[in-house]
Amino acid sequence: MAEMTIEQVIGLAPVIPVLTIERVEDAVPLAQALVKGGLRALEITLRSDVALAAIAAIAGTVPDAVPGVGTVESPDDMASARAAGARFAVSPGFAPDLVEAAAGMSKMAFLPGIATASEAMAAQRAGLRCLKFFPAEAMGGPATLKALAGPFPGLIFCPTGGIGRHNASDYLALGNVRCVGGSWIAPKEAVAEKQWQVIADLAAGAAALK
Repeated sequence: MAEMTIEQVIGLAPVIPVLTIERVEDAVPLAQALVKGGLRALEITLRSDVALAAIAAIAGTVPDAVPGVGTVESPDDMASARAAGARFAVSPGFAPDLVEAAAGMSKMAFLPGIATASEAMAAQRAGLRCLKFFPAEAMGGPATLKALAGPFPGLIFCPTGGIGRHNASDYLALGNVRCVGGSWIAPKEAVAEKQWQVIADLAAGAAALK
């Protein structure tokens, strides 16, 4: 399967679902429902004991999905996820060793998080163009991203943190935002009750956002 750049990943749809999968058996039907709704890039966070197994299940069973790993905090996290089949990695913050690790893994698509202008500058100096803005709402939301566009016109953001159906469009309207990340597309209750069509419908609504 051809490798994708992070710019290609975040350009697949206006929303990347941020998923914390608690049961491996939910991974494949959840991914299938999200892909059915039009969301292919899936961020599976390392916040559960089955995260890597879930990534492997999706990578091996849902060919149209582009599984990624979230909450990456070390090169070991990235390597383990890559071995499981993750095609992109997302971290909550910026760290040079993660940038180096991603570059050494057949150019693993990588989306590091930034929250300030200083971090944006450091990431830009490291050769990065696409960044996660996190925690988006807590750090000033669309107003902060609009302000960052002035000194950093070449940077593209995927804001995450406090974003839902109610405010996603406020972010997507900004010129320096390519997509948003959010967990509202796969509510815990819907996953627990295996309401896959409900999730597919939520995904379709998210895929249609502008």
